[in-house]
This record gives sequence, structure tokens and C-alpha cells, in this order.
Amino acid sequence: MKAELSIPELDGNEVLNATGGTLAGGRAETLFTGVSTDSRRILRGSLFIPLVGEKFDGHDFIAAAVKDGASGFLIQKASENKIREKFADTTIISVDDTLKALGDIAHFWRKKFRVVVVAITGSSGKTTTKEMLAGISGLKKKIIKAQGNYNNLIGLPMTVLKINAQHELAILEMGTNIRGEISRLTEIAEPDIGLITNIGPAHLEGLKSVDAVREEKLDLFRKMPDTGVAIINLDDERLLVTDKDWRGKRVTFGFRKDADVSAEGVETKGMEGVGFTIKMESFRQGITLSTAGNHNVYNALAAAASSWALGIDFQTICQGLTAFQPICGRMEIHRLKNGAFIINDTYNANPASFEEALKALRDLKGNQKSTVIMGDMLELGDQTELMHEGIGSLMADTGVNAIYLRGRLSPATAAGALKRKMPKDQIVFFETPDEIIDRLVSHVKRGDWILVKGSRQTRMEQAVEKIIEAFGIEESGEKK
Repeated sequence: MKAELSIPELDGNEVLNATGGTLAGGRAETLFTGVSTDSRRILRGSLFIPLVGEKFDGHDFIAAAVKDGASGFLIQKASENKIREKFADTTIISVDDTLKALGDIAHFWRKKFRVVVVAITGSSGKTTTKEMLAGISGLKKKIIKAQGNYNNLIGLPMTVLKINAQHELAILEMGTNIRGEISRLTEIAEPDIGLITNIGPAHLEGLKSVDAVREEKLDLFRKMPDTGVAIINLDDERLLVTDKDWRGKRVTFGFRKDADVSAEGVETKGMEGVGFTIKMESFRQGITLSTAGNHNVYNALAAAASSWALGIDFQTICQGLTAFQPICGRMEIHRLKNGAFIINDTYNANPASFEEALKALRDLKGNQKSTVIMGDMLELGDQTELMHEGIGSLMADTGVNAIYLRGRLSPATAAGALKRKMPKDQIVFFETPDEIIDRLVSHVKRGDWILVKGSRQTRMEQAVEKIIEAFGIEESGEKK
């Protein structure tokens, strides 16, 4: 059940109290209807918050925001000299940092409502787990969830500001690429339940090492109120949570028998997805999850454990998981008209998610042939080439028959595959999807599998679109 969204209403005094700012113009009693960080999307009567980035300064657009109906705006003290016009009837609040002020306002808004907040982070699986949890909890509660990738210091506060009195549950996602971001997001959201899906090599350009990723993610537990519940993956050795990290209540998940929520009997079912038996206390039930890969079983267990912590009953949990449908670009399987299959896993990529996708491909293809079309994995820091080489080796080791590579790191990936004896003529470099379509049409036969994956910036969904255009889709086999 999704509660109706509303526009937040705050007056100037509330903004001043939330941010610790000072009134630099206008009236503190001004009522703001809505908050915006984008001058192109101003609602009449809203508060405009100009953000400052490496290549932009929102203060340059204050005049445009006021012209379009903003009743007031924040201003960063260091940027006060940018304001050269007199804004009649406009409330101006000066703050030290407008990005921090956005988070402070969102935290103030979160505290106005008796809503339970679940925060999800991890190196992979965040969005899928969020959607699974929303599918389960939405059967019983009025929920709000983060849309798309609204998981950073801008997106998360904007989601929080959509909470209203109807909502019983808010499901938030937390991403990070620099140290301290999870800590700050946790301060803003003040979650009642925190979940870390896993720890792996992601965003190493900013975080430098997997150990640093671990420390960053664990800040979720360290900063949560101790009255909350930590959802812990028992199978991830990097998620050994000590008393230093968390002393409060825990719900665990994984394949280990001592996990509160566990699974057994995992079975690959091709287009149908993956089957397993879920176990919680004395309850157990067989489930077919309509998405492929053991990693999605982990996501399901994480969502189930979070639901259990919310007090949702076992049958509703099973019902929600059974009804789950794959998210566009995440292990999304289509049957092509020639009888082959394509896996669209183009939403994003890091070494851990690539490894899981390759394992799923191996299990799905059985004795048939498989092809991987790969774009570069990004934000991996000084280990980038080594990790691409490792994925190339893993492709050969998991029985991939041909690989098509795009991006400047393709030679490293190819080197890894060649080291593991993949034939050189089965490695193809390309720049545009059009270059490889003829070869794919002639080589990919009935029963074969194609995996397409790469980091978001590589736009590998373009390759999926071209392949579907060239082969066509069997409507009866398309996942809706």
C-alpha cells in the first residue's frame, strides 16, 4: 500500500531551527510549500536550496528560482556576494553549507512523523532488496520507498521530505563513494532498522580498499539509535559485527543453519527464476523467485529478515517474495525469437556483482553456449586493471564461449581470459553495438545465453536494445 504523497510545508522558523541558520532577508514566518534543489523544477511557494558542486553553483540560479515562484531560498555564507539583486517579499536564510542544511531539514521533517525507517546499504543488491522489501511490506503497511538511485546526500533527503502522516514505513537506500557519507546519511534518516547486504570491491576510487568499504558501511550500525535492529548477513565474513559496531537487537540471514532467516535447496529454474526453501523459526516454505542467481536468494533473505524485524508474518513474507518481478536492468531475462536467451544486467557493475552474474549464467546455460557482452567496471581506483583481468579469467573459468568487450579497460579483461586459455578469436573488441550484431546473429543459436553487463556510464543497455531489435523477442517468454 502506497500512501498518497504530499508536499512538505515548513515555515521559516522551522528551517532556521533545523539548520541553525540566520535570517538574512524577508520574514521568518513565511510558509514554504515544497523544497527544491533544482531551479528548473520550482513549485510556487517553495524553498529553493542552491547546492554547490565541482562544476556548478546553484547560487547562480537563485534569481530564476524566485522568478518562477520560490518564496525563499537558502544561501551559503561564502556565496553571499553572489546576490546582487533585491528580492522583495523573499525570505533568505544564510547557512554554513547548503548541502548539510538540506540534510538537516530532512532530519527535522523525519522526526515530525511516527514512521518506521528502514535503511539499506551494501556493495551490491541494495535496490533489489529494497524493492523486495517494499513488495512484502506494502501488502500490510502504507509505505514510501526511495525511487531509482535516490541514495546519496541529495536523493535521500528528498525522499525523506516526501514522508507524510499517512506513512507507516519508509524504505531508504544509502550509497557511498567517499568516507563519511554513510555516517551522515544515517544521521539524516535516523533509521529504526539497518541492513548491510554485503561488503565487496565497489567505489574503490573514493574508498581505496575493501577494508575502507567495510568501515564505511558499518557506520550504519554505529550511528543508528541503539533501540533499533541490525539486519546482518552471517555468510559475509567481512560483516563480522562486534559489540564495538552494534550492541542492540539483531536479525541474521544467510545459508548458515544458525541464521534467523535461512535458505536451503536452491535450484536454478531457467526462465522461471530460482527456487529455494525459506526457513524462519519453525516455519518453512518453498518459493520460486522470478529472477535468476543465488545472489538474489541472498537479497530475498535480507528482505525477509527486515520484514520479520518489522513484525510481518511469515505467509505475507512468502507471498511478497513470490510476487516479486525483476527490476529493469537487473538479471532481467528475455527469450529471443531464435530460441536463445538474453540477460539484461546493465544497471551497474562491480567485481562482486559481475562474479555473481557469471555464476548465474553458468547455472542457466547448462550444456549450451554462452556469450558475455561487457562494458568497463568503473570507480575501482588503482586496482582497476587487476580486477578487470580477474573478471576475464573468471569468464574463461565459468565456461563462457565468447566475449565482446567495450571500453579502455578491455585489454586487461582480454588478458585475463587469454591467460585461462580462452581462444583469441572468441574475444571481440567493439565501440558500438552495431559492429557486433551480424556476428551475434550468425553465432548465437537456440538455447544459447547472452549476458550483457557494465557500469552505468558505459550505457550497455544500448547493446541490449540492438540485440532485441535484431533477434526479436518471444512475447510468451518475456518477463513482465
